[in-house]
Amino acid sequence: MSDDVKQNLKNQSTWMRGLYMLLFIIFSRIAELVLGVIILFQFLLKLFTGETNERLLKLGQGISTYVYQTLQFLSFNSEYHPYPFGAWPKGEPKPAKLEDQGANKDT
Repeated sequence: MSDDVKQNLKNQSTWMRGLYMLLFIIFSRIAELVLGVIILFQFLLKLFTGETNERLLKLGQGISTYVYQTLQFLSFNSEYHPYPFGAWPKGEPKPAKLEDQGANKDT
C-alpha cells in the first residue's frame, strides 16, 4: 500500500464527512417520505376541491430544497451541511459551486 493511500485512510476529516453522509442519507430518506405524503395529499385536495393548500406548497418547496441540498452534499458538489447543522432552506435551491465554497478540487 502506498504512502498516499495510508495517509488518505488516516485523514480524520474524510471519516467525519463519511459520518455526516450516513446521517444525511437517513435524513433525506425521511424527508422524501414526508414529501411523498405531501404530494399525495395535494393531489387529493386538487382532485376533490380544485385547489391546493398554500401552506403545503411552501412546506413542499422547503423539503424539496432540503433534499436537493442534501444530495449536493452527498455527491461532493457542496461542503455546506444542510439542516439541522445549517439553516432550514427558504425558497428554491441555488446551484452549488465548489469554487464559491472554498472546497478542494481534486481535478
